[in-house]
Amino acid sequence: METFLGFDYPTLWFFVVGGVFTGYAILDGFDLGAGAVHLFFRKEKSRRIALNAIGPVWDGNEVWLVIGGGALFAGFPIIYANMFSAFYIPFMLFLVVLIFRAIGIEVRSKEENKTWRKFWDVAYSLSSILIAFLLGVVVGNIILGIPLDEDHLFRGSWLDFLNPYSILVAITTVALFMMHGSIYLTMKTEDRLYDRLTVLVKNSTIFFVMSLIVVTIYTLLYLPHMVDQLSAHPVMFIIPLIMMLAVANITRQISKRKYLYAFLSSALVMAMLLIIVALELYPTVIFAPNSPENSLTVYNAASSEKSLGIMLTFAAIGVPLVASYTAFVFYTFRGKVKLDETSY
Repeated sequence: METFLGFDYPTLWFFVVGGVFTGYAILDGFDLGAGAVHLFFRKEKSRRIALNAIGPVWDGNEVWLVIGGGALFAGFPIIYANMFSAFYIPFMLFLVVLIFRAIGIEVRSKEENKTWRKFWDVAYSLSSILIAFLLGVVVGNIILGIPLDEDHLFRGSWLDFLNPYSILVAITTVALFMMHGSIYLTMKTEDRLYDRLTVLVKNSTIFFVMSLIVVTIYTLLYLPHMVDQLSAHPVMFIIPLIMMLAVANITRQISKRKYLYAFLSSALVMAMLLIIVALELYPTVIFAPNSPENSLTVYNAASSEKSLGIMLTFAAIGVPLVASYTAFVFYTFRGKVKLDETSY
């Protein structure tokens, strides 16, 4: 099997897919979090400022989801097909609320009527929470594994996805996005809204830390295999250590009101959590608890080496370009939000 920098092509593509989805979680995580806390703002002006804080970037953030889906399909078509078949109901629900949320952002300001705006405020906030919740449900079930037959087809009911562990992961995801989004909004607001957000940041951080503790204890007690890689390679404990230090740094930077550093730490926490999950699952991507030999791995589900080699070349060019474009947009729209006639 061909290698590059000591890694075979399926493993390298696993890194690419994981990196793109991590970028999506960090970027769309804060605008979903901003939506999740939207109803905490009572005044029309505050809600408009909060909407316009994500206005220039929210749709660009979702590009990373499209890239991630395309990368998964190109590199691991069997996993792509299996996941969309197994998680058909959650993914369809995800797409519906994703579209509904986008409509809410776009049409809310088209009408002055208060009832109209309140309806879309509620729709925008609830859909943001539901998207985060569904993402957590999917991650929770990937960690647990799903029943697969010898043809790698899902054998179960979508109701099985609503198990206690996945719901805990989903609640933690919502809490993490709420914290991430609240911190982002503090960097884009001022005056009374800023003061209100400083309180919201503290409360959402407490909510996240408590959720993280509960889901960690549950994982250690009932899913001990999720620390097998860490136990086998003690040097890898540096990853959860960095994650814990990043969590501690969030609270430290919040107390100093240095929200940019708190935001970067929050992004680091997301990256470390996803890296831990990926390392513990690798080389398996979808574990079949009913019959482990039916599991889907980066090797039995990958495209041909020639295809992976060509696509890695395109990824090496395309991903940095998209990352540069994203950085350019954030730089262009830096600073506090000011409302004008073109605002949402």
